[in-house]
Amino acid sequence: MQKTAKATVALRTAAALAGLCAALWPGPAAAYRPFNGTDAAVADPNEMENEFQPVGTLTQGSDKSLVGPWTVVNYGFKDRWEAVLEGKGIAPLSPSGSFEITEPAFSLKHVLRPGSLQDQTGPSIATEFGVLLPEVNGDRGVGASVASIVSQRWDWGTVHLNAALSLTREHNGDVFTSVIIEGPSKWTVRPVAEVFYEREFGQEETFSGLVGLIWQVNDKLAVDAAFRHALTNGHAVTEVGAGLTFAVPIRFERGPHR
Repeated sequence: MQKTAKATVALRTAAALAGLCAALWPGPAAAYRPFNGTDAAVADPNEMENEFQPVGTLTQGSDKSLVGPWTVVNYGFKDRWEAVLEGKGIAPLSPSGSFEITEPAFSLKHVLRPGSLQDQTGPSIATEFGVLLPEVNGDRGVGASVASIVSQRWDWGTVHLNAALSLTREHNGDVFTSVIIEGPSKWTVRPVAEVFYEREFGQEETFSGLVGLIWQVNDKLAVDAAFRHALTNGHAVTEVGAGLTFAVPIRFERGPHR
């Protein structure tokens, strides 16, 4: 009875956060390449899924930087659960500066309701929660985040809704909401797009749009490329990147019985 009550509370919480997402976006979680948001799916048990961008470019006004390596490692440690470790390298070009490792985080992601992304009916619903770790040559504080993700797949395409609340490394409140739209999953190369809104209270506000392509080479390998344009506090930000996502099985050998 206690487990059933907890599951009911979790589902109600996910539904409430999904409603918040829809309300904030008219009619940061670990990323799903090449997006800032993610999907309501996890790696298979005993499988490691790696999202990797070797290098990209970031332009903020007159400041230019290389972005990479950017890595997200997802490990499926249990049915419908995965552990996520991520971080992004930033190398300032003009003006030049120290190499930084930004946005490092560790989180857990859980599929609350298997749905269309798990070859079942209806929406897939997931939650993700974790710790924002100290940056290298950046913010040294620690933060936390919690997110809700709702995904639905149809013949014509897939939509993912994200809503997240965070306490930043500087201990400011932050809200994030995102809508991702993908072309038909049966297409080998499918167009993708994302719009997101993020506000760090007392610091900055960002409106962002992304367009790109995902080439699904096979079930375990995908290649992506995308262009993102954003306004942060009214200042233009552009980002161009390409990367890949690949999955490998992880097997633990048992030693001989003595």
